[in-house]
Amino acid sequence: MNSQLLARALGTVGPEALQRAQLSRRLDAIQAVPGIRFNGHGSKVLDDSSHQDGTQEKAASEGRAHQAGVNSITIDSLLSGGADASIKVWDLERSEDPRQDYMNYPTAAVKKSSSSHQYGITHLSFYPFDSMAFLSSSFDHTLKMYATETMTASATFDLDSVVYSHSLSPIADHLLVACATQHSAVRLVDLRSGASAHSLAGHQRAVLSVAWSPHEEYILASGSSDGTVRLWDIRRSANGLGVLDMEDAVGIVGEDGLGKNARNRDQGKAHTNAVNGVVWTDDGNYLVTVGHDERVRVWDMSTGANALSHFGPIIKNTHLSTLLPLLVPRHVLAAGRQVMFYPNQREIFMFDLFEGTLLKRLRVPGIPLAPVQGRIAQANIRSRITSLAWRAGLVDLYSAHSDGAIRTWSPRTQDDLLAENEEADRPEGSEEENRKRKRDALDEVFRDLTKQKITFA
Repeated sequence: MNSQLLARALGTVGPEALQRAQLSRRLDAIQAVPGIRFNGHGSKVLDDSSHQDGTQEKAASEGRAHQAGVNSITIDSLLSGGADASIKVWDLERSEDPRQDYMNYPTAAVKKSSSSHQYGITHLSFYPFDSMAFLSSSFDHTLKMYATETMTASATFDLDSVVYSHSLSPIADHLLVACATQHSAVRLVDLRSGASAHSLAGHQRAVLSVAWSPHEEYILASGSSDGTVRLWDIRRSANGLGVLDMEDAVGIVGEDGLGKNARNRDQGKAHTNAVNGVVWTDDGNYLVTVGHDERVRVWDMSTGANALSHFGPIIKNTHLSTLLPLLVPRHVLAAGRQVMFYPNQREIFMFDLFEGTLLKRLRVPGIPLAPVQGRIAQANIRSRITSLAWRAGLVDLYSAHSDGAIRTWSPRTQDDLLAENEEADRPEGSEEENRKRKRDALDEVFRDLTKQKITFA
């Protein structure tokens, strides 16, 4: 790090390059932070005596955000949805220092009522233009919009079938929510008019995942249990743009080599089994799909070609629920690099997206949870990872688990270890103050150098 600061001071490295290098370095050092936990069944931090009193209720609830399992999480503030139909909000600002153990408690929750979901949550997402609202879908066949401040439902849409996932475009003005349901057609819900009758027909079986393009506001991708991934342009009377074919590594090049006036492909499968995850890269150039054939495929969306990224035989994917890999934002990475976190049952794989290289294997730490009697105990035997969320602005990752836990993953570099050891061994008095002053001065220099652009006359 000191060499990079020197290069920045000499003007040989720009502020953006320095920031990318440091963030990328921290990403490579990411690991579990078992000391930060989420307890959805209390109102204050339990001291050590609460671990020793032998009360099963306290021990069982500690470390569980949702007693019946967490099905989905998303971040503006952290929002979690449980298999018990509960939805909770968590304040992450209180646990920013990964070196300090901390027990998080929900700051707000949706109260159980006739207007809330009646069955487990399947997917959560914040309204992209205003974090004061969020969307939730459920096994109870409904899509709901909630006000974050009051945690009350402001709109409910009954789609007459299980809603596995939903997607709202981060750039569009049309306010259409695409819903993947047990029905074979993609359902479109118009938040402006309240209509939910429009649908996109083409799949032969249930739709499990949908995703709007981050750069083309009318383009939508969907994955189905029939093994196909379809692309849609909702402006067209015949909405379908075609399907992706895993056997095609060339794509439809068209007149200009980029698909101009090319004929649509109507036949082909993206996976040999159900497709339960569809995710775009943040530049919209690539689409990532995952399926029950235990394959992850990357597609060049300029031509629809299979990019032939191979991730090996270690991929596991057997559950019917939507499984979405997490793609790290480009501003965190060095130019040309793309990293994917894949929730592989009880561990998280960190891959180079284009090469398929396994960069890191993050194992879920063994947080002791007391056994719970009855059906909940049977459901929580395995700590399957159900959802991943990235905290914008920081190199922090959060994972949701079927055992009811939410776990934190943060970087811990060699510099961090040295700082921790230094603080643990530091002497009393003036020497301690001098060391603190030197660290503060170095931090200030780093902040100044990354914010200002140096030029030489």
